[in-house]
Amino acid sequence: MQQAYDVVVVGGGHNALVAATYLARAGLSTCVLERLGHTGGAAISARAFPGLDVRMSCYSYLVSLLPQQIIDDLALDLELRSRSTASYTPTWRDGVSTGLLVERRASAATADSFRQLTGGDGEYAAWQGFYAEVEQAAKVLARSLTQPLLSATTVSEQLGARTWDWLVQRPIGEEIDRRFADDTVRGIVATDALIGTFASVYDETLVQNRCFLYHLIGNGTGEWRVPVGGMGAVTDALRRAAEQVGAHIETDAEVTRVEAAGDAAETTFMSNDVEHVVDSRYVLSGVAPAVLDALMGWESGGPKPEGSQLKINLLLSRLPRWKAGLNPAVAFAGTLHVAEDYSQLEAAYADAAVGRLPDPLPGELYCHSLTDASILSPELATKGYQTLTYFGVHTPAGLFAGDDGTLVQTAVDRALDALDQHLEESIRDCVATDVNGQPCLEVKTPLDIEAALNMPGGHIFHGDLQWPWLDADTPAATPAERWGVDAGADNVLLCGSGARRGGAVSGIGGHNAAMAVLELEQG
Repeated sequence: MQQAYDVVVVGGGHNALVAATYLARAGLSTCVLERLGHTGGAAISARAFPGLDVRMSCYSYLVSLLPQQIIDDLALDLELRSRSTASYTPTWRDGVSTGLLVERRASAATADSFRQLTGGDGEYAAWQGFYAEVEQAAKVLARSLTQPLLSATTVSEQLGARTWDWLVQRPIGEEIDRRFADDTVRGIVATDALIGTFASVYDETLVQNRCFLYHLIGNGTGEWRVPVGGMGAVTDALRRAAEQVGAHIETDAEVTRVEAAGDAAETTFMSNDVEHVVDSRYVLSGVAPAVLDALMGWESGGPKPEGSQLKINLLLSRLPRWKAGLNPAVAFAGTLHVAEDYSQLEAAYADAAVGRLPDPLPGELYCHSLTDASILSPELATKGYQTLTYFGVHTPAGLFAGDDGTLVQTAVDRALDALDQHLEESIRDCVATDVNGQPCLEVKTPLDIEAALNMPGGHIFHGDLQWPWLDADTPAATPAERWGVDAGADNVLLCGSGARRGGAVSGIGGHNAAMAVLELEQG
């Protein structure tokens, strides 16, 4: 490879590929350096179970925040498919297994489900009013995500005083309490504030409010869609786009040091046990800010991030039957909430906060293959095999420190037991076996994610999410500040999930870092 570029991008995740494509297309020579043997970071697919042809989305698994603008700008060969079911939440009422079905396009079935669960129409009316307000906020904020940051005053005026107050000024738990009465309904609303974030819904830091916001503003709808072909298809499309416009991508290239001053930078990396140094005018960081701090020789600006999720990937030989009688293909098609009543979520947080593994363990599941069977071989699809992904909350990294595997197994058992309460047959009886006779079940704790992806603490957002606007009304002084990608050095910019509008699979951090560089180029 050549030894000098206009831009070096550290890390080869999806955001890095987005940035590289925009910059190479604009005529800047661009090099991406990725530590692993493949690009994509958390946005990958893999054959996780020996002898079975199924491509699991091992880490991230759905797409909401990726703007259609980026897909169109980069001409990505990518299909994102809608799910017919938004969510299903099984629960018990008066000793009877029942549940709440929410369709993506609500019909009488959704209204009937609310009525049967809550005993009237009031809770559904509250639901409709709340999410109509959320949708209006999403439309306002979504269009700002790929523009320079707005001021807090501008956003508050656009959102309106009422929405600004409950969304930005007070813990979201207070608004959930005010709007809803049913424990299960409250829990469904609260989950979007907790996925990947360890907090109570009443946390005064409002980190849960920011998490809620990011989960519901994607493309102005907040809809979470299924990437056809799995998450690896997203990475494949981005890599093709980057290479087609001339970006150079180097895998098995572990960056060990970044030195930057003024308009010059040196990036040192190891490849095949040989040290290489690349000169550039700009460095973009797709790695977590804490990792960049270490590469730059800076002291970290705060405590180490801590992720809080348990990921379980399963392959089933069939879908299990529900005690409530619902069609399994309907229940599993959307987001399936298990042990996520409001009271259960708060009790789980209280347990985990003092170092106890929650019981029951809250989490949510979904079946990719019901919406997109292409990730299964034709043989497996014909036999009725299905994938299942579980994402547990309130399982912080610290719980698993020093574990010999016992606690992880207990966590898996509690996750499956929570689902089994609502099934006619145990989910364990439906799990397929691989060529070695082992159950097709893959577990990833935050510590596993840290080890595999170099995300400190296994934090999937690289750290706590930030408001997607300027903290104050003081104008941003530099392009990096205007675009929310400032890293603390003039020619080093954040392009990953640690950027102000990073988090999740969105490409927004990559887009905004590229825009800041192009603005700098214009003087």
